[in-house]
Formats: sequence, C-alpha cells, structure tokens
Amino acid sequence: MPGVKLTYDDLVSLPDDGMRHELIDGEHYVTPAPGSPHQAVSINLSGLLWVYLEAHPIGRVFAAPFDVELTTHDVVEPDLLYVSHERGAGTLLRTHLKGAPELVIEIESPSTKRRDRTLKRALYERMGVTEYWRIIPEARTIEVHARQQPNAPFDAPRALPPPDALTTPLLPGLELPLARIFKGSHI
Repeated sequence: MPGVKLTYDDLVSLPDDGMRHELIDGEHYVTPAPGSPHQAVSINLSGLLWVYLEAHPIGRVFAAPFDVELTTHDVVEPDLLYVSHERGAGTLLRTHLKGAPELVIEIESPSTKRRDRTLKRALYERMGVTEYWRIIPEARTIEVHARQQPNAPFDAPRALPPPDALTTPLLPGLELPLARIFKGSHI
C-alpha cells in the first residue's frame, strides 16, 4: 500500500525466500544473493577481522544475513559489521543488533551499488555509524567514510586501491592489506 511504512515486525514475518530483505525509511528492498567476487571479498575480510578479534577480544564481527535494526522503519543487513563489546552490551540481542554498530562494510554488487552509495551511506551517517566502508570489487578499491566526532557528518571519503593497507582507530594495530582482501575476487 502506498504511504505505509513497514516495520521490523513486518520484515521478520516475511517467509524465508533466501533473498536479502531490508527496510529503509519503511520501504522494502529485496536483493538477490551476491556473486563470487563479492563472496571472495566477504570471506577474506571476515576471516582477517575474526583472527584480529580472537587476539584482541574488544568486540565481534558479524556477516550477512544478520539484521541491524537502526529504527523501527530502518532495518539493514550489512555484508559485515563490527560492534565493540561496550556498544554491544546494550544493543546486541540473540536475534539481531538493535542500534548502530561502529563499523559497517558493504561490498558493492551490480544490484546494490546505487543503494550502497546513496541511501545506505546517508542512513549510516544519520544513525551514528562511526565508519562505513564501501568495497568495490571490480575496481579493487575500498572507499572509507569516517567521522572524527560522534555527531559530526562523515569526512570526505578516501579511496584506497592496492597495494595500500586499510587501518582504523576502531581496531587498533589492525592492518588489512588490500591485496589480501581482494584475493580471488576476479574471475
């Protein structure tokens, strides 16, 4: 129905069809499963983050499918996300995260790139995500959107192509060589 905003309760009542279902401002978006370049990047990066967090137990990393309820009408499934134990103490539930994680990572696919660049970026900025990484497998580039102050807008994005390494103050001492993130992503 036009003008009706869906809620998280509406979303979880949908039958499981193997697709990614998200709400942005109550509007329902459905995305097919991503292809192999996307999957390679996701597995590589989640593995690197998991190893780091095993050695430095300061938080947790989650991979899609995992709901993030930013508001009743804004529910997303980032490809990867990091939430510190401190922030997760009040927001991490058995079924989903109810609030903004510190770090959101979206791996661009042909079916999601416009939404990732515009709607999701604005949503993450508005909801208090500290850093948003938009990974573009075809260009082998990571675009980092970060903020210096909690309520400030994201700084101008910085793009990192290989052979650069990605670092973040959210995960002290972590260095992610882009070559390892993109390994196996070109088919």
